[in-house]
Amino acid sequence: MPAYIHKIETSLPRFKYQQEELREQMKELVADSDVNRRIIHQIYSRSGIETRYSILQDFRQSAPSQKSLFFNGHGDSPATGHRNDVYIREGRKLFVETARKLCENSETNPADITHLITVSCTGFYAPGPDYDIIQSLGMNTATERYHLGFMGCYAALPALKLAAKITENDPGASVMVISAELCTLHFQAGNKTDHLISASVFGDGSAGAIVRAQKPENGGYQLNSFASTITKKGSEDMAWSIGDNGFDMILSAYIPDLLTGGLDDFLEPVLNRYGLRAEEVSRWAVHPGGRAILDKVQSYLKLPEMSLEASRNVLSKFGNMSSATILFVLDQIMKNPVNQDKEAEEVIAMAFGPGLTIESAHLTRI
Repeated sequence: MPAYIHKIETSLPRFKYQQEELREQMKELVADSDVNRRIIHQIYSRSGIETRYSILQDFRQSAPSQKSLFFNGHGDSPATGHRNDVYIREGRKLFVETARKLCENSETNPADITHLITVSCTGFYAPGPDYDIIQSLGMNTATERYHLGFMGCYAALPALKLAAKITENDPGASVMVISAELCTLHFQAGNKTDHLISASVFGDGSAGAIVRAQKPENGGYQLNSFASTITKKGSEDMAWSIGDNGFDMILSAYIPDLLTGGLDDFLEPVLNRYGLRAEEVSRWAVHPGGRAILDKVQSYLKLPEMSLEASRNVLSKFGNMSSATILFVLDQIMKNPVNQDKEAEEVIAMAFGPGLTIESAHLTRI
């Protein structure tokens, strides 16, 4: 029995930044030479990003210093504990807001949710966001709860996979999946390539979905199958660790090449498993980890220009919001007009993360 996504909702924090604004601010903050300023200008200008969101107002020159986490006049990088305090305060708001939207806009009674899956890699606390959602929405306190933590940008796909398995074993289940990521909390004001690339692409955001075994009356996605792999190379090119001053990220410039190299061994058997040929896929929902990743995937698959439109639009408007991003892409595809020549459209979703890990899902848009 297949599982279905009935609804996707997204939420954003209130501080919106233009990429040009962040570029010029970054030059002032960390560039100590004309060479560094040119490097920063190039990285930001070629990012494919126009705007990003943050729960912090720190990255605006007019931000009041007394409210600033990073630029408070002390010159020190905030400790991990201080950053995590902000995650607790602001993250729970995004989790609850997205959950509330899902219930209100799908006419779902919170008390009818049987399983809750939360996803995040940018902070920790207990009782966690699952507890906050249940308490804030008045959900049944017996709701089964699962948290997928610290997996990175691909984690929403395993969350959907778990939701599908739950409904397969319990056709009466109503599963809520919520991801919220506060990536900008882990900004590092340094000239290392990893720091510059991370600062140029990451933003904050939240997204969620309702998954059930019953076919949705007003359209949605059928969840058909999932697949994952770890590439032969790249374990040292994308990684997270917890440092004294935030999470330390390794983000190599070689990642786009490593990922497309990994697709050689991954995609053909996966498409065979899905019973599809690449040309039969109507839409590709590829995690927009960066512009170069989308360019490489499009070139490798020989996809037409508009095939990654949703991924490029999400990257442009919001940047990389880690695990929440692929749900933003699926939401945008769901809102686009359906091809009138087809009753259903085949969709392949792919997301990437530390390892290097590739996760994929075959969905049918109905």
